[in-house]
Amino acid sequence: MAAHRARRWSLGGLVLLLSAALATAIVVSASGSGVSRASAAVGAQTWSDEFDGAAGSGPDRGRWTLETGGSGYGNHELEYYTDSTANAALDGQGHLVVTARKNTDPGLNCWYGPCRYTSARLNTARSFTQAYGHFEARIKIPRGQGVWPAFWMLGSDIGSVGWPNSGEIDVMENIGKEPGTIHGTIHGPGYSGAGGLGAGYTLPGGAAFADAFHVFAVDWSPNSIAWSVDGTAYETRTPADAGGNKWVFDHPFFLILNLAVGGDWPGTPDGSTSFPQSMTVDYVRASAWNDAPGPGTGTTGAIKGIGGMCVDVAGGSNADRTPVQLHNCTGNPAQQWTLGGDGTVRALGKCLDVAGGSTADGAAVQLYTCNGTKAQQWTYTAAHDLTNTGANKCLDATGNSSADGTRLQTWTCSGGANQKWTLG
Repeated sequence: MAAHRARRWSLGGLVLLLSAALATAIVVSASGSGVSRASAAVGAQTWSDEFDGAAGSGPDRGRWTLETGGSGYGNHELEYYTDSTANAALDGQGHLVVTARKNTDPGLNCWYGPCRYTSARLNTARSFTQAYGHFEARIKIPRGQGVWPAFWMLGSDIGSVGWPNSGEIDVMENIGKEPGTIHGTIHGPGYSGAGGLGAGYTLPGGAAFADAFHVFAVDWSPNSIAWSVDGTAYETRTPADAGGNKWVFDHPFFLILNLAVGGDWPGTPDGSTSFPQSMTVDYVRASAWNDAPGPGTGTTGAIKGIGGMCVDVAGGSNADRTPVQLHNCTGNPAQQWTLGGDGTVRALGKCLDVAGGSTADGAAVQLYTCNGTKAQQWTYTAAHDLTNTGANKCLDATGNSSADGTRLQTWTCSGGANQKWTLG
């Protein structure tokens, strides 16, 4: 847990921003994409940004507000946040690139004097707020001492109740001196700043988060908040963890992306830190929480198909591209599947995946690192079909066979016994 830093908010610009947002009566907003996923484990997607646009263009101002200023944001940060495309721009390849640079403008002043760095901080306070649901972003973070990327959320009532009474959910924070570790934390009255509730997640094998994209997510319901990285859950907090203090996660929050430089927690960049440094965001998505979910929601256990055979990860391996097959039911972990709160079907810490994202009949189904693509989005219906929503095709036992080792594939839904599945 990141227990030794203060929190990052500005009593100036942010409160003014929230006052304007409240004046427009934003509550639970469904602006942006409204993709329907009938019978999915969570409600429909309520908001997203896939960052499609021309290289060099700014982020969509209908979705994002770019904050500006160099106040230090309560943490003695060193950057000046600008609304320039030099600090936040699309790359033309479906990404938002948030870049921290050494400042060259002598007219920019920060709390400590002439600003040393510029960067960007974006929020959805004016365009999108939501209580409960699944929130995720696929991000490749920067690296270096004193660099502080984050994807997080603040309560939309901060303008009237202040922080930490508004609540804060940090989906992902990283400080550059910990290249292989990210932190997920909540802050509220009596458990804020150094007393925030959370945990860290460290990549195995000494890997660094800056080396590849990763999916950072929270699943937020009225009674819990759970964090995950690449589909692997690592921390859950409930009202009991607040130790008798008020649980303030019962109202709409808005989203924030930012890349800070310096501050009390990460410390100051040193001679080992190169600039510019960039946080590259592939997408940000939100889905509704559904208190009346479709069949099988939240189930963890066996998935049984034709002949009573179980859906099985071949050899019990969690390597990417491991075949998924039918096998006699054994109850081992290779046959324990969870219908996640984000439309995924998971086993062994990875996702049920259509190879290559194919939409063709006969596409192989495999285990693969969770990456948020449509190849890993599934709907379990009242008719007991398990449908890949990317291809609009059903999970299918090849050749109508129930033999051990029968490979699973996707195929046009026919209603046949080889496409019917029971859970638990």
